[in-house]
Amino acid sequence: MKTFIEETVEKLLERKNFDLTKTTFILPSKRAGSYLKNVLKSNVKKSIFSPEVLSTEEFIEKISSLKPIDNTQSLFKFYNTYKKLTPKKDQEEFDIFYGWAQTLVYDFNEIDRYLIDVNHFFSYLSRIQDINHWALSNPQTDLIKNYLAFWNNIPNYYRDFKEQLIEDQEAYQGLMYRVASEKIEEYIQKNNHQFILIGFNALNNAEQQIFQYILEKGKGEIFWDTDAYFYNDKQHEASLFLRNYADNWSYYKQQNGFKNLPTYYTEDKNVQIYGIPKNIGQAKQTAQILSTIPVEQLSKTAIILNDEGLLNPLLNSLPQTIEKVNITMGLPLKDTPLAALFEIIFELQQLPTEQYYYKPIIEILNHPFVLNKLGEVSKELQLQIHQENLVYLTKEQILSLSTQETKKLLSPILIKHEQPVALLKALVVFTQSLRYQNSTEKPLETEYLYHFHKLFIKILNLVETNSPITTIKSLHRIYKDSLATESLDFSGSPFDGLQLMGMLETRVLDFENIIISSVNEGVLPAGKSSNSFIPFDLKKEYGLPTYKEKDAIYTYHFYRLLQRAKNIHILYNTEPSGLNSGEKSRFITQLEIESPKNNRPNTQFLNPFVPPRKRELKKIQKSPEVIEKLKKLAQHGFSPSALTSYIRNPLDFYKNYVLNIKDTEEVEETVAANTLGTVVHDTLEKFYKPFENKEITKNDLLIMKKNIVSQVQLEFKNTYKQAPINKGKNLIIYEIAKRYISNFLNKELAELEQHTISIKEVENKLKCKIDISELDFDVFIGGKVDRVDYIDEKLRIIDYKTGKVEKSDLKINDWNLLTTDYKYAKAFQVLCYAKMIFTSNNFTDAEAGIISFKNLNAGFLPFINEKSNNINNEVLEKFEKELIKLILEIFNPEIPFEEKEV
Repeated sequence: MKTFIEETVEKLLERKNFDLTKTTFILPSKRAGSYLKNVLKSNVKKSIFSPEVLSTEEFIEKISSLKPIDNTQSLFKFYNTYKKLTPKKDQEEFDIFYGWAQTLVYDFNEIDRYLIDVNHFFSYLSRIQDINHWALSNPQTDLIKNYLAFWNNIPNYYRDFKEQLIEDQEAYQGLMYRVASEKIEEYIQKNNHQFILIGFNALNNAEQQIFQYILEKGKGEIFWDTDAYFYNDKQHEASLFLRNYADNWSYYKQQNGFKNLPTYYTEDKNVQIYGIPKNIGQAKQTAQILSTIPVEQLSKTAIILNDEGLLNPLLNSLPQTIEKVNITMGLPLKDTPLAALFEIIFELQQLPTEQYYYKPIIEILNHPFVLNKLGEVSKELQLQIHQENLVYLTKEQILSLSTQETKKLLSPILIKHEQPVALLKALVVFTQSLRYQNSTEKPLETEYLYHFHKLFIKILNLVETNSPITTIKSLHRIYKDSLATESLDFSGSPFDGLQLMGMLETRVLDFENIIISSVNEGVLPAGKSSNSFIPFDLKKEYGLPTYKEKDAIYTYHFYRLLQRAKNIHILYNTEPSGLNSGEKSRFITQLEIESPKNNRPNTQFLNPFVPPRKRELKKIQKSPEVIEKLKKLAQHGFSPSALTSYIRNPLDFYKNYVLNIKDTEEVEETVAANTLGTVVHDTLEKFYKPFENKEITKNDLLIMKKNIVSQVQLEFKNTYKQAPINKGKNLIIYEIAKRYISNFLNKELAELEQHTISIKEVENKLKCKIDISELDFDVFIGGKVDRVDYIDEKLRIIDYKTGKVEKSDLKINDWNLLTTDYKYAKAFQVLCYAKMIFTSNNFTDAEAGIISFKNLNAGFLPFINEKSNNINNEVLEKFEKELIKLILEIFNPEIPFEEKEV
């Protein structure tokens, strides 16, 4: 297969009087120019001076002699014009101006590219606005007057803006085209080169005027890349622009249009269409297709990504056989890990308070670039934040917890900067601080840092020079817009290996094998999106491009790719999630209906194979080392909660008590249930501990009631550390804690009316030995009982629960269920406490049960067996029998720790 560039170069070199050294080649892109140079190198057999090869942008810049400026620079300069021509009382802040000015500058760009008469055009536009909205209003309000004044003033804005830029020898793209169209005659007269124009399609009016002048003066030649199949079809959008040039350019009127067009499109082709769900599915299918292409064919293969979001999944899916990939589309800077870090910093800078929420701080400390600089120091600082439960932190708090190295790194970004210049300088310092000591070891990360450093310097220069930005919010917006246009270029050979590019980068290039992804409606073509103040009918009137022309551009690029290709693979997303998703492009429908018979596509619908995943419950065998660990636990004493953990799920018992794996310490934003329980337990311990072995009086309880607020606050401070309890859910939970204790003390006061209450023990540690003849080592159970008291000489063993407990939770009829069903865990726990109390004290009977603060009206809920709530030696013997069975099971090496289904 000969490419279009190869055919064009061969035609030119066959001419006898063709002088390469006095030729300027002009192509749509720099990439196409690189291909042209490579083809020339292969075809020219003698030493010559290289011809000049320019992209359209470079050619236009050369003619106009103006320096190009980007969109952000244009807006800053336009704001100067706006302030100059707008009365001070009517001037808007840059933040508001920025919102509408982007659209207006875009319209200026289009008007200049298409050489529209500005005065006539904007006069027409202002009259449309008047008729559409305000003509019938009488009298006109100030709002209407200001609105119409704005539209009437736009020609003045344009003229002053244009004059300002030309005076500074600068121009946005459209203005550069307009100036170039005015200077083309002078440029051609001074230049004795021949101009070869290659591979153009959709030309704006300025380009058409320039190219026609070159052709009519005999100073050059143009080569169009199209196929007779499209050109002869008057309805096909792929040839919309070329047919227009053939009909309207005087140069072609003399020659009766285009002649000798090739017929590559009707040759035999293998066209495959794949409907696949999601981007990852397309990436995997692309990899599958690539694995079928011979290695020697890869340099003639291109992957065209219409959605840049496919770049990363595709790069991670490429087959091992692919050694070289040339990526031309670039990695967007906004998709790099560093972009997320700076986004957090901008958000922190815009907070209305001096306090920082802990999560963004943790994100900064956990970011790979910061971790690389701080290492373990970052981990220690995070641990301190978790331990102190710092939900909100001030800059001073963060720095007080930090080392000198951390302070140096974080200070620039933690200080609240009121002025944009100050923040930009801080970001430049911060970026420099993140640099790797050895950049050769981390070339990609160093490249990220370099690009962000360059971006901040660029914005800083703009802000210092023009200074319209007065708020951090405005700066953030400028930063995001600038970031969206920046990318990291990959390095690679454009002539060797697999080529990976976007659709517009394929201009003038040809490949034998092509894979086009995301061919969905709304992606290819892009659809009717419009960012313009100019209505559709006015665009049609003045010949400005509408969505129809933009669709035709993509149609041309799509079908031009297919012309010379032999193997074509087209993929689209079938997943109906999100706007325009799941609908195949009209181009696919067109291929299915209108393609030549020998080119009809074969369509496949693919779904990823998802094998059934049967979740197997985990089993952990008991090794000798595990048995030794269990013996140590038995010597220390199994707690009731440890044993009930085994009943609930043996695997949890293994993780928590054998391996000693604890939950990672996290900042507790909202008071957790266990924290509330701890606060209530500790408050009651402080209240009742002084009354051990004493009788409680009404006066004692009243004194406790007076101290509820201070004691609860103290316990929250001890348990919940520095987290706030004075707002939101935490305030509600704080009030609940006070209410629980107040209600409990009221209940106690009511009981004192009819009974006497004497405290025996409060939160005392207990431990007792369990005699198990089958084991040759000692086994103990141990724990802290919340309260042991006497009510009218009757012993009560009490466990507090802040959660809800029902009477049925403590009732047992079948002793076998006690150690096999977690439903009876609370009954198991109180019996453990009863066993320990009875062992350490020679009691004959007692009651053991729970006081549930969520079910306080039920009062003391006793353990019940066979309709009796009395606990005696007979009951404890039955319990001990079940307890021994449970402990023997735990120590049985033949019974693994087996996960239970939830």
